[in-house]
Amino acid sequence: MSHDLTIIGLGYVGLPLAQQASRSGLSVVGFDVAAQLVESLNAGTSHIDDLSDADVEEMLSLGFRATTDEASLSEASAVVICVPTPLSESGEPDLGAVTGATGAIARNLRPGQLVVLESTTYPGTTEDVVRPILETAGLVAGEDFHLAFSPERVDPGNPTYGIQNTPKVVGGFTPACTERAVALYERFIDTVVPSKGTREAETTKLLENTYRHINIALVNEMARFCHEMDIDLWDVIRAAATKPFGFQAFYPGPGVGGHCIPIDPNYLSYKVRTDLGYPFQFVELAQTINLGMPRYVVDRITELLNEDRKALRGSTVLLIGVTYKPNIADQRESPATPLAELLRAKGATLRYFDPYVESWRPGGTEVDRAADLDEALSSSDVSVLLQNHRDLDVEHLGATAQRLFDTRGVADGENVSRL
Repeated sequence: MSHDLTIIGLGYVGLPLAQQASRSGLSVVGFDVAAQLVESLNAGTSHIDDLSDADVEEMLSLGFRATTDEASLSEASAVVICVPTPLSESGEPDLGAVTGATGAIARNLRPGQLVVLESTTYPGTTEDVVRPILETAGLVAGEDFHLAFSPERVDPGNPTYGIQNTPKVVGGFTPACTERAVALYERFIDTVVPSKGTREAETTKLLENTYRHINIALVNEMARFCHEMDIDLWDVIRAAATKPFGFQAFYPGPGVGGHCIPIDPNYLSYKVRTDLGYPFQFVELAQTINLGMPRYVVDRITELLNEDRKALRGSTVLLIGVTYKPNIADQRESPATPLAELLRAKGATLRYFDPYVESWRPGGTEVDRAADLDEALSSSDVSVLLQNHRDLDVEHLGATAQRLFDTRGVADGENVSRL
């Protein structure tokens, strides 16, 4: 083997993983089918928020290289799959990228190699989907090559926890596979946690995000009835969070975004329905509540405009912060997208402001970016704070806007209404 590690998929998961492995002294090759992406990385240009161009240049100086040549897979001691696992249009898991990557490995598989799947998926994928494809090479998992699953735990924009200091769960197809995978990750990650097997490791990731999904849905539903009952839910959560045990604060918002919370729990729900024949009711209810939040925000915006004797149709609505989480440019599954589509369908004139997003096309239709935030705040019939970026002066937003609808519970003022 000519290098330690090949990582398939150089996005928000694969590229930071490659960075940490390179910094720890491993020889790393990144494989991706996107030729333009590979070319830009080899030129020292980053395409994700968590790595700068200087970070990529450092990786290159440490020996990292990106390639579209799948023959490089045969030269690696270990291959890690970090490709997207979205939902299909029908809401079912789409493993096309996983099976494609696995097929490429199978065509280049060598005895003694380790293959690890990191892409989030339903329990059983590693053994029932990935393993059979790999074994078309004529090699047997657990005997001729090692196979494991290790859920990614990347949190884009997190200044405290990254690849190195976030504990890494690893589950192998056999105990020997687990040992081999643990040995790999211990070379560049501080804490590696072995699990019983691949199914346990796969379910670990789904439990983590299902827990968040359900608890966010709880406070989102509470936001609705607390508004009707004239109860300040934000103050309720603040007070409840003073309890030093038995409570963790979750906060309502305009919906959920990113790859994890809106998508991952559906993988577990899908597996329960298809294998066991009954619904995972908590997940499906949470999905209904969270997906309904953009429509609820539209209803609240309509109420505020009615108080000013204005109709939503023809009113100008300024959306502030359109990314799925604060302080990054990532718009994956952002609730701002369905919100914009709903507002546009009801005849509102849209503008947006986001210091991290230069252009925005929800549903394929471009929304005008406000060049002057103060002018946009004062001239818009209602402004909606969707994401509280650190670059935003919340007090100034409340003081300048005609009306500010705050979905993050951070603003105060006479013209401010909270979710």
